[in-house]
Amino acid sequence: MDDELSEKFIHCTIHHKLNRSSFVPFLLLYLSLSFFIFSTVVSSRGFDELVLSKADYQGLQAFKSTLIDTRGVLSSWNGTGDNACSGGWLGIKCVRGRVIAIQLPGKQLGGTLSKKMGELTALRKLSLHNNSITGSIPPALGSLPRLRGLYLFNNRLSGDIPAAIGQCRMLVNLDLSHNLLTGSIPSSLSNSTRLYRLNLSNNKLSGTIPTGLFTLSNSLTFLFLQHNKLSGSIPQSFGNLRMLKEVSLSNNLFTGNIPDELGNNLQMIRALDFSANSIEGTFPISLCNLSTLVSLNLERNQIDNGIPEAIGGLKKLSVLSLKSNRFRGEIPATLGNLTSLSLLDLSENKLIGEIPDSFGLLTKLTSFNVSDNNLSGSVPLVLAQKFNASSFRGNIQLCGYTTSAPCLSPPSPSSSMKPGHHRRFSTRDIILIAAGAAIAFLLLLCCLLLCCLARKRSDLPTRSSAARTAEKTEREAGEDAGGKLVHFDGPLVFTADELLCATAEIMGKSSYGTVYKATLEDGNDVAVKRLRERIVKNRKEFETEVNKLGKVRHPNLVALRAYYLGPKGEKLLAFDFMPKGSLAAYLHARGPDKHVDWKTRMNIAMGVARGLNHLHSELNMVHGHLTSSNVLLDENTNAKISDYGLSNLVNANVSSSTLVTTVAELGYRAPELSRLKEAQPISDVYSLGVIMLELLTGKPPGETINGLDLPQWVASTMSEDRTDELFDVELNRENVGDELLSTLNLALHCVDPSPTARPEISQVLQRLEVIKPELAVTTSSVIEEGSASND
Repeated sequence: MDDELSEKFIHCTIHHKLNRSSFVPFLLLYLSLSFFIFSTVVSSRGFDELVLSKADYQGLQAFKSTLIDTRGVLSSWNGTGDNACSGGWLGIKCVRGRVIAIQLPGKQLGGTLSKKMGELTALRKLSLHNNSITGSIPPALGSLPRLRGLYLFNNRLSGDIPAAIGQCRMLVNLDLSHNLLTGSIPSSLSNSTRLYRLNLSNNKLSGTIPTGLFTLSNSLTFLFLQHNKLSGSIPQSFGNLRMLKEVSLSNNLFTGNIPDELGNNLQMIRALDFSANSIEGTFPISLCNLSTLVSLNLERNQIDNGIPEAIGGLKKLSVLSLKSNRFRGEIPATLGNLTSLSLLDLSENKLIGEIPDSFGLLTKLTSFNVSDNNLSGSVPLVLAQKFNASSFRGNIQLCGYTTSAPCLSPPSPSSSMKPGHHRRFSTRDIILIAAGAAIAFLLLLCCLLLCCLARKRSDLPTRSSAARTAEKTEREAGEDAGGKLVHFDGPLVFTADELLCATAEIMGKSSYGTVYKATLEDGNDVAVKRLRERIVKNRKEFETEVNKLGKVRHPNLVALRAYYLGPKGEKLLAFDFMPKGSLAAYLHARGPDKHVDWKTRMNIAMGVARGLNHLHSELNMVHGHLTSSNVLLDENTNAKISDYGLSNLVNANVSSSTLVTTVAELGYRAPELSRLKEAQPISDVYSLGVIMLELLTGKPPGETINGLDLPQWVASTMSEDRTDELFDVELNRENVGDELLSTLNLALHCVDPSPTARPEISQVLQRLEVIKPELAVTTSSVIEEGSASND
């Protein structure tokens, strides 16, 4: 068609006698027609490079045949493949008829990976993360010479990492994290000389780090091997990786020392995480040369020398955790130079001496802990005002912080006594001292008898006016009718009489007591928990513990506003009233017309994670019985955790059988709690995972499904590739499939039967904020919200 029109146009221009001035418009017309015809032909027939090659068509069909497509996302992969490269096939990108990228993350794909994937020889990127693909990684991937990015994280892949992967010499990014991979890290990865990011974390890999990996000195920048079973020592050649910016080897079985070469060579490193291993020896002073370091985590190892003063030179350091080691000696005052620090944890070591006054310069600290050492002296005022007793506990000679003994001023030397001179007492002196002591004892005894008589007289009906005045003053101070009411900060102020005479309705019962909604005379509502008297500590111990809880303030924790001690032993706790009730009622007791959208559910999950993170990291407190019934919702449907710290109010000798655990509560209980005497932070993560599954499925954990509890049912349904049955019907109507699946995978990670396989709460929060970044908040925002809630 285009040739015919061109011939006619030329014939027309030759047979017309055109002057030079009329030639230009005809030339422009010719070019325009040619371009139009050219475009029409391309759109109808396509370039050769837009037609999928036969080999790639067969490779894609083989790839599709081994997958289980639960949502039908690959339904567009049909026909002859003529439209595969023009956007007709989901997730496919081509160049010149060759497939260069397959991108299908979070599509609920199951099944296995085809062994014929090696036919896609032009493939540069394979992105299948956040699916439910099982089986092994096919060695055929190693025959993809142009592969640059391989993203298979958050699946259920098992078996070894094939050594053939190392044949992908152009590989830049390799992420196989959060799978079930076993075996060792293949040494052949050293052949991928362009490898920039390697993430094999959260698998079950064993063995040592292959030495060949340390030859990638000009490329490897990010190395994540945490949460595996890797062992051996950290090789000296680790320091060869001069381009490294972040490395995490935490939660493995590494032993030996940290090589000095790391501090001498890793001049671009920003984060080092070697926590939760068995690394021993001394703190390498060379690490203090890492001027770019922002985060250093060496907690839960066996490092046993002093903290070097040179560490004060790491001016950019924001996180420093040396917790649970064997550090000894005094805390260097140079740590006060690290003014960018937001977290400093030196707890569970053998440190002695005083906390340096220079710590008062660490104004950006949001988390501080020196507990369980042998420190002495006075806590700097800035730290004592900012952090509670949990940051200093276990140092019996430390004073000047909340609940500690007051700091005593040292006695001044007597002006009449020369230094080093000791006076000898004569026999006469000794007799006089003994006689004086006896007289003092008799006087004290008389005073006690007089006090007892005075008290008996005050109890008679004919009390003096002075006694009545004293009683009135005592009542005005809060001792109404023999009781005691103590207020913490907050907007509501009420007397004990107003509290006891308030209109009350029962809201619920728990192992610790009964909760009421109390409406005061001024119309304000307050939640009151009446504790079971038989299980609570004695008055003195109770007041010590409840005063700690009264100082806890966080936007995602229900604030304790007051407590009341009655004359007959009753103990009441007054909290902020949450108008929308519990999450359990909000989800499971709503009407058929009440819709809870995905954004609201995700905001609730993040709120619970933030509150739990504050309990774990800032207060060193384990909740121990987190359920959707004690996640309460304010007027804006923000989540606030209740019942935290109540276990500290219970007598140590109260048996678990006394604290009744309901069937519903058992649905949130981590399996290891049946063997442990005390709950651990990781068991709270399990409970949070159950709550996340509850938000996703809309099913209450207290009810079994086909004989299975909620986590077991979800895992079983996913293994049978019936993921479309998992999510709440309401959520399936929203276009958030990728977010649902990512959150589901995270929840299943949290409810892993093995405690060591679960993520820490800070990691859970971080991943939730990645899934739904628009709901993420900064630390400063949380602090501001917490401050606002105190006003």
